[in-house]
Amino acid sequence: MASVGCRLALLPLLSSLATAQFPPPREGITWLKSKFHENVTISFKEPHICETTPGVKSYSGYVHLPPGTLDDGTGDGTGEKQDYPINTFFWFFESRHDPANAPLSIWLNGGPGGSSMMGLLEELGPCFIGPDSKSTVHNPWAWNNEVNMLFLDQPVQVGFSYDTPTNFSVRYPEEGDVGGWDDPDPLYEELPRDMPRAQMPKPDLNRGRGLGTYSSQNPKRTSHRTTHAAHALWHFVQTWFFEFPHYKPSDNGISLWAESYGGHYGPGFMSYFQKQNDKIRSGKGKEKDAHYLRLDTLGIVNGGIDMVRQIESFISFPHKNTYGIQVFNETVYRDLQAAWVAEGGCREKVKACADALRDSDPIMASLGIVSEAAASVAAGKNISDICSDEAVKCAITPWMTYKGGLPAAESRGWYDIAHPHYDPFPPPTMQGYLTQASVQQALGVPVNFTASSPAVAQDFMGTRDIIHGGFLEGIAYLLDSGVKVHMMYGDRDYACNWVGGEMASLGVPYSRQREFAEAGYAEFRVDDDDQTPGHGWMGMTRQLGNFSFTRVFQAGHEVPRYQPAAAHEIFRRATFGLDIATGSATTSDEYSTTGPRDTWEVVNMPPPWPE
Repeated sequence: MASVGCRLALLPLLSSLATAQFPPPREGITWLKSKFHENVTISFKEPHICETTPGVKSYSGYVHLPPGTLDDGTGDGTGEKQDYPINTFFWFFESRHDPANAPLSIWLNGGPGGSSMMGLLEELGPCFIGPDSKSTVHNPWAWNNEVNMLFLDQPVQVGFSYDTPTNFSVRYPEEGDVGGWDDPDPLYEELPRDMPRAQMPKPDLNRGRGLGTYSSQNPKRTSHRTTHAAHALWHFVQTWFFEFPHYKPSDNGISLWAESYGGHYGPGFMSYFQKQNDKIRSGKGKEKDAHYLRLDTLGIVNGGIDMVRQIESFISFPHKNTYGIQVFNETVYRDLQAAWVAEGGCREKVKACADALRDSDPIMASLGIVSEAAASVAAGKNISDICSDEAVKCAITPWMTYKGGLPAAESRGWYDIAHPHYDPFPPPTMQGYLTQASVQQALGVPVNFTASSPAVAQDFMGTRDIIHGGFLEGIAYLLDSGVKVHMMYGDRDYACNWVGGEMASLGVPYSRQREFAEAGYAEFRVDDDDQTPGHGWMGMTRQLGNFSFTRVFQAGHEVPRYQPAAAHEIFRRATFGLDIATGSATTSDEYSTTGPRDTWEVVNMPPPWPE
C-alpha cells in the first residue's frame, strides 16, 4: 500500500532525466578520522555556492558510520542490525552575524524520506533557486542570519546521503506509482557493478529513462522507523558536534527544527538525545566516549505528531476552516466522521495500533514512556494483526478522499487548501539545480540527488511508523526536562493542518498540560507594521513558559516560504528565549499569553484563484 502523509512523497522527484548523469569525481575533500569513535570518519569541503554574504563560510560533507555502529545500541535493548554503511550528508552554514558566539540549530524535513535540501533551497536557507534552475537568489530572511544552521539528509538513502553508491537506469515516475524495491516495474534498475560506462545503455528520453548513481534503493539498508533513525542521528551528532573542525561553539547548546513528518522526527530524536544525556550524567551510559549534548529548543513546523489526535482534523478541516473553503460537503463529512467515531470503528483501530507500536518499542520503553507492565503486555501481542492493512486504511481514508474528492482540474492543493493542486508553490526549481554537475562537484557528493526516497518510505510504511504513538509523551519528557518546545502551523495547509496541530499541542501530557490549555491566545505580531506585507498581525499564539503553539495566517505547509518574516521571527524569538507573540519579553516559567481560548473567530479571505 502506498504511504500518504505530511510531505509524504513516495517518489524521487526526477525532474531532469535529460541532465541525469554520473556525478563528477569528488575533489578538494578533507578527510578526518574520529578521535572518539572507531572507524568513523568525516569528509568535507567548502562549496562556495548558495551563501553569497561576504565572509560567511559554509561546508558540505559527510559523517561516515561503518557497518555495525548501531549494533550494540546504548545498553538498553535499542540496538539494531546494521550490516551496511551510513554516509550522512550535511551542509553547514555559519551565522551571518558573529558565528563564533551564535547558537546552533539543525533543520530536518520530513517525508519520511524527504530531503532537507527542500528546507534549505525552498524555505529558510541562505538562497533560493532561480526560475532557470541554475542561478540562486539571496534570502534576506535566512535562518542563518543569527544562528549557525546545519541541514541534514536522513535517514540514509535520502537526498545526498547513501549506503553504497550504485549505478541505475532510472525512469520517470507516473501518477500513483510506487516503484519500490519489489515492484515489477521499478523506478531504479540496477546495472551490473562491473559494467564499463561505455557499455551502459544510452538514456532513452522518449521512454522517460536516464542513468545515474544513487543509493542501493534497498529498504533493508536504512532506518526502519523514527526511533531507529534517532539512534543513527545521535551517532552523527556525537561525531560532528565535537569533531568537525570548523564549528567551535562558545556554547554547546543545540536546537532542532523539523517540518511535516518532523512531527515524528523532532520529538523522537530530541527525547532520545535527552535520554542519553540522562545516562551520561548518571554514569550509566554504555556508549564509549559519548558526550553530553545540552538541548535548547525543539521546533515543529506543520508537523504530523500523533495520528490519533490529528486524524479527525483531516475530516473536519476540508469541511470547515477559517477561509470559508468547503472541499468536503455535508454528506462526505458526516460519513467520514461516523466511520471515525463509531464503536469498534476507525479511531479505536488506529489507537490500538498506535499504542501497540509504542508499547513494543524498546526505545520508547527506555525513555520511560512505556511501563514495564505495558511493554510486557505488548510483547505478547501480534502487532501485525493489530496494525493491519485495515488500520492503515482507516488512518489514510480522509487523505485519499481529499485527493479524490473533486475533479482533478479543480482539486485544491495538498499543502495549501487555498491554491490549485496543479500550480505548486514553491516552484519546483530545486531538482534541476541539484542535478547540475557543477553543483554536485561543488558539494563533493558521489551520488545523484533523491528528493524523496522510495526505499525509506516503503520501509517506514512497512513498520507502520506513521501511526506509531508516543511522540506527544516525548514532547512532555522534553518540556519537563527544561527543553523549550515551539510549534508553528500555516493555516492554509491541509496535509498537516493547524487544527490537528492545535489538538496535538493540547494533548501533550506534561506537568503543566492543564495550565497550557487555560492560557489564552495573543496576537502574534511582526514589527507592529500593519502596512507592510508580511508584517504586523501575522497569527495567534498560545504560550505558557517554554511551550507555545502559533497559527500563522496565510501560510501553507512550508511556512518559511509563505511568510518568511513571520517564520524567522518565531524561530529567532524561540532560540533567544523571547515571547513568541511580541518578542519583547524574556520568557520565564510564569509567562503566559492571555486572550480568547480559541482562534476560530479570526477568519481570512483566500487569495485570488489563478487564471
